Amino acid sequence: MAEGPAPAGTFPGFMSQGALLYRRGEYGKALACFNNALQLRAADKHGLVARSRCYLRLGDLQNSLKDAEASLQNDKTFSEGLYQKAETLYTMGDFEFALVFYHRGGELRPELQKFRLGIQKSHEAIINCIGSPSSVKLKNKEDLCFISRQAESKKADQKLQIKLTKDQKCTKKQEPARNQKTERQLLGELYADKAYLEKLLKDEDLMKSVTKQGVKVEDVVLGGIAYLDTRAEFWQQQKPIYARVRERRLRQQKWIREKKPKPAEVARYIVKSMEDIDMLLTGDSPEESCKKAERVLKTIQGWSEDEVPNKKELIGNLYSCIGNAQFEMGRMEAALKSHKMDLEFARQNNLPDVVSRALDNIGRVYARTGKFQQAIDTWEEKIPLAKSSLEKTWLFHEVGRCYLELGKAEEAQNYGEKSLQSALEEGDAEWQLHASVLLAQAQEKLKDYRSAIMNFEKALEKAKLVHSDAAQKAIIAALDDVSRSFIEDLKERERETEAHTLKDHDFSGENAEDDKSEGQESEQSSESQRGEKEDAEGEKEQGNEREELDEQDEKEKESEEERSKQEEEESERKEEGSEREEEEIGDDEKKQFDFLSG
Repeated sequence: MAEGPAPAGTFPGFMSQGALLYRRGEYGKALACFNNALQLRAADKHGLVARSRCYLRLGDLQNSLKDAEASLQNDKTFSEGLYQKAETLYTMGDFEFALVFYHRGGELRPELQKFRLGIQKSHEAIINCIGSPSSVKLKNKEDLCFISRQAESKKADQKLQIKLTKDQKCTKKQEPARNQKTERQLLGELYADKAYLEKLLKDEDLMKSVTKQGVKVEDVVLGGIAYLDTRAEFWQQQKPIYARVRERRLRQQKWIREKKPKPAEVARYIVKSMEDIDMLLTGDSPEESCKKAERVLKTIQGWSEDEVPNKKELIGNLYSCIGNAQFEMGRMEAALKSHKMDLEFARQNNLPDVVSRALDNIGRVYARTGKFQQAIDTWEEKIPLAKSSLEKTWLFHEVGRCYLELGKAEEAQNYGEKSLQSALEEGDAEWQLHASVLLAQAQEKLKDYRSAIMNFEKALEKAKLVHSDAAQKAIIAALDDVSRSFIEDLKERERETEAHTLKDHDFSGENAEDDKSEGQESEQSSESQRGEKEDAEGEKEQGNEREELDEQDEKEKESEEERSKQEEEESERKEEGSEREEEEIGDDEKKQFDFLSG
């Protein structure tokens, strides 16, 4: 048979969503989420354990056991797989094998109380059934193959279905009838099934018929009744409530007499008390939880460290429980004091996980009381101790939320981005939603409306993905508010631009008038200066003209003198020339005469 298409989503996303549904008690929906997760990672041991828990809650014990064993296939020391297998075996009634796996898990993780509790309840169930568990081998280094009582009973039923002797039928009919009231109390809802099967036995025609597999209907009905009788006998072997209460009181009286309780009794008392404290707190009874924790704390403080090896760690846990109960009751100062005591014990004993828990609780108290800066300082101290991306997502988100409350939008934006990044790494859609909303709110405070709208739209997509109607309505309302603010901001910017433009225009007009008046004044002054200059130049020109006239007169006189000199010289030259001509003419005439006379 071909596998279907891979589901849309991520493995961490399906796991976190399934865990949330499981905590809400919606086991069927949680099972569907874990099925999707295991389609992406078929052999993931954490996914197999989570699905095994769902099967166990839904009453499908065989599939629960199958997944628990599959989680241990590649890692025999996986504590969660060991615990889940032990729980399934215990629910099936196989207390001996359950005890083996409780012991194995307890040896690997001795600090976990759930293994100690499992060992205790398996011991009690075995004693109630067979009287002593001494025949059970608790430590087996080799791998144990599961052989359940159901498998044995199935083989017996098969033999019964093949042939049921008349003696067995007669014996069945001769068994004395159990008191109906007692039987109804023992079987509970199964009593109606047994009554129906007994009614079928009266139908002779039906009892003579056979199934498709060739098995008589009468054998099937008798097998079912036999199984229900076996369960009734088992529950009858369990001690009634009044006997358990009486036994507890006798044990407490014995502790008072002996003053030094046995280690097993101390462990049993501590495990039971811590479970009661948690149950009261989760059951909306914080006051009763606080009183119970204070009583247990007083008791443990009276014991030595030899009697309680992890006394300091346990005292710190009790202070944490008291602080959580006081927090739910609204007693913030007392809660803060209790959590600080938890932190002190954790630091004294070098327990980083407990330090992280105490810092977490102290930060929550500060944030609830409005001391946001103290909450920020406390949670920032816890950041290096965070182990998973999911824890960092929550931590960054809370720090960013505190910064937003303080009006420090830039810091809130930075932590919002960190929270979103961690949520994306983890693949958790719900925390991606919270981180996107924080980031958008910080950007709205910074008036970065475009980015705020974009992140609100991303948050809306995640809200649709996780099917949160309340978140969708809140985000849509926030988007409307941001959009209006964005439009108003744009209009305001336009008005400011227009006002700035008008202001620049008016300023330029005033400058032009000032320049004009200044120009007129400068023109007038320049005209007067020009007039004065022209007058001065006129006077200067007149003087120059006079000087020129004088010079011209002098030049004319000089020229006249020169002309007269020239005329005189010319006349003298003329006279000299005429004399020379006359002399020449005389010489020529003399020569002609001499020539003629010769």
